[in-house]
Amino acid sequence: MMSISPEKLASATALRTISHAGKEKQPCIRMADLCRPGLQFAGYFDIFAFERPQVIGKTEMAYLDNLPEDVRCERLERYFSYDIPCIIIARKMKCPPELLRQARKNGVPVYGSDEETSLFSAKAITYLSEALAPRQTCHGVLLDVFGVGLMITGESGVGKSECALELIKHGHQLVADDVVDISRVGRALFGESPEMVRDFMELRGVGIVDIKAIFGIGSIVRRSRIDLVIHLEFWQEGKDYDRLGNKEKKEILGVELPLIELPVRPGRSLAMVVEIAARNWRLKAEGYDAVAELDRRLKKHYTHQE
Repeated sequence: MMSISPEKLASATALRTISHAGKEKQPCIRMADLCRPGLQFAGYFDIFAFERPQVIGKTEMAYLDNLPEDVRCERLERYFSYDIPCIIIARKMKCPPELLRQARKNGVPVYGSDEETSLFSAKAITYLSEALAPRQTCHGVLLDVFGVGLMITGESGVGKSECALELIKHGHQLVADDVVDISRVGRALFGESPEMVRDFMELRGVGIVDIKAIFGIGSIVRRSRIDLVIHLEFWQEGKDYDRLGNKEKKEILGVELPLIELPVRPGRSLAMVVEIAARNWRLKAEGYDAVAELDRRLKKHYTHQE
């Protein structure tokens, strides 16, 4: 399971440090969500998402301030008995002395935000969703073709990079060559290149080339959603290749993506076929299916003949 430290969250969302974590404690965040502990301050702990970063807004602070001192101390003591990763106090509010004392006693870091609670929460959840996203590395080439995130896979030497280079010459953008780092955010997959090999492409017989230096800054993009997978394979005589666009799927990180298998043989313009595949995927995403339209015309034709 992915995890990050509260310090990384604080740095990414411009939080002020009010109190550091204890030296003997190394808190970590494993969930891409937040908890506002209003019910816990009211004494309800049967359901408590203590493993999430705790965000105290105006409502929670007002309720805590209005509690009798003995009740407030009892609630905070019970609240800090859980393994809380960190506390964020929004809206530039001051940290109550008793809360700060309990945080230091239990080694829980406390941060302050100058933003409104809802604005900070939206920013923090977005950051945590990406930072804690499940990740996987795949062998292939990722490009942006007509706004479609298209990943080309296949055996080594089948022509993935050559096909990608032709697409770049046509004005499309390279995301990653050879190694694609994939992360899942919600039900969407995003791909990018490892920083070490970013913008570079290997062409057999030529060597390593810098795509950005050759084609310009407009030829590359740092990150792209993955919408479609095209698998290149050497032509096999006798194999029954799909001719109607049946819905094959490839599963990555629990997400199913449309899969197209393209046979490679001399004289075939793969780049043009890939462009058509990207355009066709966009049409399907907008509700138009060429196979369904052909089927409708055939039914209409035979109905009229009858």
